[in-house]
Amino acid sequence: MDLGLQGRTVVVTGASGGIGRHVAAQFGAEGAEVVVTYRESKDDAARVAEEIAGRTLVARYDQTEEGAAEGLRDAVLAWSGRIDVLVNAAVTWTPPSADGPLGFEAVPDAAWLEVVRTNVEGAVRLTRAVAPAMRAQGWGRLVHLSSTLVTDGEAGTEYYATAKSALHGFSRTVAFALGADGDILSNVVVPALTRTVRNTVMTDAFGPAYVARSALGRLLEAREVANAVVYLGSGANTGITGQAVAVTGGA
Repeated sequence: MDLGLQGRTVVVTGASGGIGRHVAAQFGAEGAEVVVTYRESKDDAARVAEEIAGRTLVARYDQTEEGAAEGLRDAVLAWSGRIDVLVNAAVTWTPPSADGPLGFEAVPDAAWLEVVRTNVEGAVRLTRAVAPAMRAQGWGRLVHLSSTLVTDGEAGTEYYATAKSALHGFSRTVAFALGADGDILSNVVVPALTRTVRNTVMTDAFGPAYVARSALGRLLEAREVANAVVYLGSGANTGITGQAVAVTGGA
């Protein structure tokens, strides 16, 4: 299947590791020009870029910093002249719930507010920044990475799940706001616990519980989630928008 990505400019946040790394690589394999962003590890991002056969840009993007979204947008437009696809995969992880009877209520305000604000505002600000370019060219794809914690719940992830659930409402309404201005689609991909090179401690601890609920009897690999992201962000997708697409192995 021709995914219609040849020569498209794709921005992947959080592309130096985890699911984002596979998303960037697979967009590159489809002929897209890929912007590989990172927060801390430029070396990891550079290695991802080296694995992509086509044209790439390695760019630092820290969604907690003021003006980061506009700075990234300007750098991409200066490099490519266009922004066709945005994948919001960067995350700020939740602080653990405090031990004892107070549980999540005892997490300091500064800690939980950082998780909620940066995860929500990071995706919202960058989407706002790139939207004018997509409107001008009459074509665009937005894909936001969420989590089944939004629907399944898990003690200790209250604030992360709060932030991710907000993305569902944002993406749904943005689909209507941008869809009238051209072939511009917005979707959320909702993975369950997924095996990546960075989360082996988590998959070792919680993997068996997820496997027990999976129709496939295993955890998905990051590349399998990336397949769905790339399709939703491609020209082959012409009718899926405003949706939250679960990629969970049936869990």
